Amino acid sequence: MRAFNPPDWSAARSELRNLLTSAGWHPDTTADAELALHELFVNAWRHAGCQAPRVIVVLSPRTLRVSVCDDSPDLPEPRLPADPFAVSGRGLHLVRALTHRFGADPTKTGKVTWFELDAAA
Repeated sequence: MRAFNPPDWSAARSELRNLLTSAGWHPDTTADAELALHELFVNAWRHAGCQAPRVIVVLSPRTLRVSVCDDSPDLPEPRLPADPFAVSGRGLHLVRALTHRFGADPTKTGKVTWFELDAAA
């Protein structure tokens, strides 16, 4: 049985925000990273059935990489909703628009869906 309430992602969001703020990243880029993380996190819960998606954040001097791990082998594919008033179906398009790179890689136990953002020049 699937829980109706998504897992709490506030700790991951807070850690990401604190990391980028302390590294001097622009607030708009930080907000984009938070929203992209939220989309991947909720997708891991909603579509992969993962009750506690694992989040990995790697910050190099010029690049942020955020990965969300789940146990489903199904790789995500952006889709267009058939109905322009549909309430879902736009999340991966949003991630693609907010980030510089986006993808998903299979693992032995499921997949890792990730995005990257570059620091402002």
